Formats: sequence, structure tokens, C-alpha cells
Amino acid sequence: MGNPKAFLTVPRKEAGYRPVHDRIHDFGEVEQTLNTKDRQEQASRCMDCGVPFCHWACPLGNKDPEWNDALYHGEWETAYKILKETNDFPEFTGRVCPALCEKSCVLYLTTGEAVTNRENECAIAERAYVEGYVTIENPVRNGKKVAVIGSGPSGLAAANRLNYKGYEVTVFEKREAAGGLLRFGIPNFKLNKKIIDRRIDVMEKEGVKFLYNQDIDPLNLPEGFDAYVIATGTPQARDINVPGRELKGVHLALELLSQQNRVLAGQQFSEEERVQCKGKKVLVIGGGDTGSDCIGTAHRQGAVKVTQIEIMPKPPVGHNPATPWPNWPVILKTSSSHEEGCDRRWLLNTNRFVADENGKLVGAEVEGVIWEPNPEGGRPIMKLDGNKEIIECDIVFLAMGFLKPQQPQFPANVFVAGDAASGASLVVRAIASGRKIAAQVDEYLKKL
Repeated sequence: MGNPKAFLTVPRKEAGYRPVHDRIHDFGEVEQTLNTKDRQEQASRCMDCGVPFCHWACPLGNKDPEWNDALYHGEWETAYKILKETNDFPEFTGRVCPALCEKSCVLYLTTGEAVTNRENECAIAERAYVEGYVTIENPVRNGKKVAVIGSGPSGLAAANRLNYKGYEVTVFEKREAAGGLLRFGIPNFKLNKKIIDRRIDVMEKEGVKFLYNQDIDPLNLPEGFDAYVIATGTPQARDINVPGRELKGVHLALELLSQQNRVLAGQQFSEEERVQCKGKKVLVIGGGDTGSDCIGTAHRQGAVKVTQIEIMPKPPVGHNPATPWPNWPVILKTSSSHEEGCDRRWLLNTNRFVADENGKLVGAEVEGVIWEPNPEGGRPIMKLDGNKEIIECDIVFLAMGFLKPQQPQFPANVFVAGDAASGASLVVRAIASGRKIAAQVDEYLKKL
């Protein structure tokens, strides 16, 4: 390391977000960037630990100390080459990953100020495109063909790896463009869709074929391929079965998020079809990232008030003794969307949705929750405390996660990757799964 004591003298510095009064009027990316000098200085904070827990915690096994050192020395191309060895799409994870590596960083565990790995990763990826380090490779073909069903992060990763191994890869996507939830779930203010288009363009030039508007039945796969990768994600959102669910204005989260992303891509919807928050009181049910994305989208559409409720307790701030390392720290997360204005409440269960005499949604009845230890272990037991109230709302978004798909028994040449196999998880885990499945497909086909 060029500066082995930088972690003692250089404080953590994040790029931060654009000002609230500026960013809520558009869907441009909210996160800013540091200048080159500051970014390299942040990379110098990496301690080059004897046992790099960041590398262990990353599902991709990213070699953070190595590329941080290269970045610190201004060797951007070397940093990118190290990064791309383990991560096919650092421009995605550099924007939307919760950075498991940072929660295992020794600096985080000792001082609470991890190395800015995620931001460093994004900076390396962007410099690679600007400087031409992202080159077009022309793999030598081996004569075998693989079909990938689904173009989310796991499908893209599997397709990318298999293409580099010499297979002729065709990606079948049921929607009009590639990316899965990267494109149709994550808002543009977190991930500009031109970032996806740029990567798809590289993959196409390297030989991957993309076919869109192809709704493939996994039990009736297209003929002519030696192996198949099922990467269809988790299409079924968790719903809520309470009185009033059928009221107009109660939506699944992706009805808002997917449509808004399509609108920004130039698609048009009728007034009746449009999911619109302008001038409305918005209620978001669910405290995770999807709920946060709904909050930010509602603000940009012109909501007058946004409330988010969560059935679980409010996590502690900063440190949670109940989830010590190496567990993921369950602590209060305040996203850029929360900063834009939101009434956040915890320990509330939704009993029913309320309509006026004209059948119009006007509120949701909620009731307090008490969680008690389960004498048999496992998930605590939920009880209602009898304290009910009506939260006024004109529109509701259900952001309570997704159901794990139940996959049939497939033939030996069919492999399942990403969320389709594990249930809903992180983009970085989906990419890791796609890479793993690609290796399994390669091993299988080499034996034929």
C-alpha cells in the first residue's frame, strides 16, 4: 500500500445526494460523484487487511483491497481489470448494492466508517467506459447453444459468462427491453436506464442475442439448444387479503414503479391506466427498499403527503447488539427518498381499507402490533394490541416483498438461477448466482 496509515488520517467522505429541492423535480440519478483526487484519497483508506472480510462478505468475492490500491495509485485500468474478474456489471452494483463488503470492513467494525467501496466501484466502472477500458471481446465459438430465459441481473450474468466461454447464447425476455427489475423495478433516480442500455450494447456486440416480447413457458422451452438457464426472477408480489383490497387506488408497488419507468422510456398510458400520485395522500405499506422507491416516485409525481408503515419494530440507529457481525446489521436505514419527506411508522398492521359513500378510497385502518417470543423458537408471535386508527390516504402501494417461485422438476440440461431459485434477494447475489450457474452449465456441456 502506498499510504498504509491513511485510514488513521483520512475520514470517510461520501459523494452525497443532489439537494432535495433540486432532485424531487426530475428522475435523474440522485447520487453525486467525487472528483478524482478525493476518490483516490478515499481508496487510500483501505487497510489491506491480512484477512479481508470485505472479500468474504461480497457474494461475488470482489477483491476490494486490490482494486482500491490500484485506484489510489491512479491505475484506473488495472483497477477495472481486477474488478471485472469477479463482477460482470460493476456499473449496476456500484449504484444499487447495499454494500455487504462495507458492513464487514474492519474500519466499519472498529470506527463505523467503512471504506467507500461501493462508490469506488462505480467510479472505476464509469472511468472504464470513458477511457475505453471496456473493450469488445470476440470469443472463439465451441458449436453449442444455450438459451437464457429472463434478462434480469442473474440472466445477464449467466449469458455474459457463457458467451465468454464460447457458447452461442440467446436471451429470451418477455418484456420489451432487457434488465428485469433493474429496468422495470428500480427507479431511474437510482439507476439511469442508459446504464443498462450501454451494457446490453456491449453484450450484443460480443455476440449475445436478445429476443424481446418472448413469454416463454419453462415447461415448453424453445427447441434447438443444448442447455437452458431459467432466470425469470420472482414475478409474484406478496399481496394483502383484507376488506377493501379491491378498491381503486390500492396497488402493488411494481404497478407504480414499472409504469413510471416505462413512461420515462417514452411509452404512453391513458388517464384510466395511469398510476398517479399527483395531489394525493400516499400510503406505502412495507419498510424495505421497494417501499422507499415508491416514496421517491410519489414525491416526483407530486404527492402532497407520504406515509410509510412497517409491521416490524423500528430498528436501532447505528448499532444493533442483536445482530452483531458477521450478521447483517439490522439498523435504521434512511434512504434518499426518506430524506425527501415521509412520515415513517412502525409496529402497525393493516386491518382494512376504507371507502367513502361513493366507494372512493379515503383511508386504511391500522392496528398496533406486539411481537412476543415464540416458545418453540423461530419467528416471534404477532399479536394485535387493540389500538386502531385510520390513516388518511387516496392511494396505497403494497411493498411487502415477493413470493418464492415453486419450480418444477426440470431435465438435466435446465438450470435455475437467481431469484427464480432462491426467492427475492439482492442484485449482487443474483449476479453471483448467474456466474455460478454459467459454470455449472459449462461443466455439464463439456461432459456431453
